[in-house]
Amino acid sequence: MAEFNNRILLIEDDADVGPLLEHTLLQAGFRVHWVCSVAEAQALLGERVYDLVLTDVMLPDGNGLNIADAANARGIRSLVITGYAFQFPKERLAQHEVLLKPVRPSELVDAIERKLGA
Repeated sequence: MAEFNNRILLIEDDADVGPLLEHTLLQAGFRVHWVCSVAEAQALLGERVYDLVLTDVMLPDGNGLNIADAANARGIRSLVITGYAFQFPKERLAQHEVLLKPVRPSELVDAIERKLGA
């Protein structure tokens, strides 16, 4: 089980998937800040401290891979989730750990704990 001091920035625009991911993470003991766009995520990365960024790839105002890159550049771990893995060059996706949607809650929590070294 995660410690409550693990802060996760969740970027997911799907109104059905976002609440499920948020609920899963909260139930696992993480502190979660959920946003729906690249712009919101960029603003928060500049203002707040996170331990991990969990981002969808296909977002309404850009590419979540760019958010993952920005997080990594700031020393923040990242994890990418997508249902469109085969629409991107494999070299681009290979730069990040990618989970394919639909992702099982236990798979998601395990991947996050692994990333955080829990």
